[in-house]
Amino acid sequence: MSAQATTMTQDQAAQAAANKFLTLNSGNLAAYLESCVKCGNCATACHFYEVTGDPKYTPAYKLFPMAKAHRRTKWPWNWFGGPKITEAELQEWEELLFDSCTMCGRCTQACPMGIDISSIVAASRQAFAAAGRGPADLFEAAENVLTKGSPLGVTPAVFDGRVEWLEDDYEVDLRLDRPKAEVLLTVSSIELMKYPKSIVAMARLLNQAGVDWTFSTKGYESTNFGFLSGKMDIARHAIEKLVTTAEEVGAKTLVIPECGHAYGVLRWAGSNIIGRPLPFTVLHITEFLAQLKKEGKLQFNPIEKAVTYHDPCQISRRGGATAAARYLLEDATDFREMTPTGNFNWCCGGGGGVQAMSRAADLRHKVFQIKMKQVEDTGASMLLSACANCRLTMDESKDYWNWDRELESLVELLAEHLVEDEPHPFDSKPHLA
Repeated sequence: MSAQATTMTQDQAAQAAANKFLTLNSGNLAAYLESCVKCGNCATACHFYEVTGDPKYTPAYKLFPMAKAHRRTKWPWNWFGGPKITEAELQEWEELLFDSCTMCGRCTQACPMGIDISSIVAASRQAFAAAGRGPADLFEAAENVLTKGSPLGVTPAVFDGRVEWLEDDYEVDLRLDRPKAEVLLTVSSIELMKYPKSIVAMARLLNQAGVDWTFSTKGYESTNFGFLSGKMDIARHAIEKLVTTAEEVGAKTLVIPECGHAYGVLRWAGSNIIGRPLPFTVLHITEFLAQLKKEGKLQFNPIEKAVTYHDPCQISRRGGATAAARYLLEDATDFREMTPTGNFNWCCGGGGGVQAMSRAADLRHKVFQIKMKQVEDTGASMLLSACANCRLTMDESKDYWNWDRELESLVELLAEHLVEDEPHPFDSKPHLA
């Protein structure tokens, strides 16, 4: 329970959640709640149910909080005030809505009624946030966006310093705070703090293609923990910073780095959250690189290792960019698809903010066993992904299980195989300050 919840009585918290449920319960969400036939097909599509066999992880069960509030508006329940949300139910559902749902959308593919359970979970998290209920570490990361500029505390000054350090160590032009640019390139704080080589890789690729681009200390953080935590005021704040920055530099395209939820939130929900159209095109870095390759601006040397690709849920299944990564991997001489793959691929287990919840670690590690088996069945020695959050989740679980396969960023691997005029010291080992 967060600090906010301790300032409310249990009844007040339950009522705050119920009130928020009711304000959100309209349009397509109400139709979804009416449509569930309780068939249970979604259970076998959920990675949490797959590894535990526990029926409480059935995705349809996550509809119950909002469904209960919905019943209060229907006859004959509305004659008596309807069923009430209780503190005990909030305690039970908190773990199901936060710790054991990555909002990956795989359950919707199995649903005969096409119910978007992910959108209902996202709305339900808003109700829990209104009640002050949710994982403290996830809420803290969201608040950091307001106080520090990013969930991991990467302030503009820290960002500036990191860019300068990477430029010096890798001898690459990291274009920062240019007054005008056609492309605004963003980062995720996971990359900046954990995988800085990915920042260098993006810059090298864009520079080689002759792209007019820039980073900006005014708007650089692409991740949106406000959305993941259900704190929509913070979600709006994060999006507005990026939109304002892109407008100031005159960017026609905003490129999201290797981050799945950042892509989904800005491209597919951004304009609805801020209440106006986005004045630029949003592309994931794999989409943008695929576009540059198609235009003949990027060429790659053959990738000779046996590789397979993990589809980040918010980029492939829910994002529509499934084909871009495969087009970029056409130069791999031994690319092996997983089973299932593409839009049906299994989630890494850490999306939807679950990676940021320390109490969910054991469950995340169990889920990673699915991915381990998928990779081993292909016989590939290297697992690629285009999402830093997936990569972090899988890196931690790889260490937990002492797994022997390589994990790599798709963008970094492409930069290592880039055909260019002059070689760059990309493989130098920088010393973190």
